Amino acid sequence: MISLEEFGRLIALKRDGRGIRSAAADVGVSSATLSRVENGQMPDLATFAKICKWLEVDPREFLGLSFDAPPKAEVRTVAHFRKQKTINPETAVALGELILAAQREMKARRDLVMR
Repeated sequence: MISLEEFGRLIALKRDGRGIRSAAADVGVSSATLSRVENGQMPDLATFAKICKWLEVDPREFLGLSFDAPPKAEVRTVAHFRKQKTINPETAVALGELILAAQREMKARRDLVMR
C-alpha cells in the first residue's frame, strides 16, 4: 500500500517544477486543494479519483486493495466524503473497502435476480 505522504510526493514529481495552479487546472481541482494534498492532507474521494487519474495510478495501490479481479463497470456507487480533521487514513481505507464490498453485494444480488 502506498502512503498518503507518497501520494504527495507523486504529485510533486508529476508537477516537475510546474506551478501548482497549472497542475491543479490539469487535475480539475483548486490550487489550494492540490497543495493541501501534496502536503499530506487527505483528499475527499472525488479529488482522490481526479488526482489518481492525472497521476495515471490505480487508486487500489493507495487503498491496499487486490489487483486480482478487474473492477466491474456494471455497478457504480458514488460517495463523497468531506475532509474532516477527525478522519484518519485507516478510517478512509476502511470506508473505501466498505463501499467496494457493498458494490460487490449489490451486483451479486442483481445477478441472482437476473437468472
